[in-house]
Amino acid sequence: MVDCKPVATPVSTAKAETGVVVPYADPTQYRSFAGALQFLTHMHSPSTADWVALKRVLRYVNGTLHLDLKITSSLSLDTHAYFDSDWAGNPDDRKSTSGFAVFLGTNLILWVCRKQCTVARSSTEAEYKGLVDVSAEVTWLVSLMKELGFAPPSAPKLWLQVGFFLEEPPSGSP
Repeated sequence: MVDCKPVATPVSTAKAETGVVVPYADPTQYRSFAGALQFLTHMHSPSTADWVALKRVLRYVNGTLHLDLKITSSLSLDTHAYFDSDWAGNPDDRKSTSGFAVFLGTNLILWVCRKQCTVARSSTEAEYKGLVDVSAEVTWLVSLMKELGFAPPSAPKLWLQVGFFLEEPPSGSP
């Protein structure tokens, strides 16, 4: 692609063809190229810490290959979300981290863990910010369910998870 003809937009403005979908002949080549594009997004000025973080991700993947996510038939459309936040857990910028898991019936359908955008002044504020995040996601999910014709039988329930661990619990913990 070094000598390719440049274009002005990243996505074609032509209408997509409908009908027959032809699989790409070399999926390995496609994955390699897509991975190279992702690689470009992280190449501005990588540091030693970035390298260590990338290796940690690979170690995590290696240690979790045996895990899977089971989706089972569920008669319930009840929505439950469990959330938790730490307070000023990042030592560099003192921002809090929030995480939540959303279940539809017995099935985990959404999970998120991310640093909050602003610094919380108290643990209560950090929890409220986490509550706002999970509420927005659950509101969107309920809206999507209604649009698809699956109205939830009851209002979603949000639960503050006490003792949520982002890392392994200390040895000796139940």
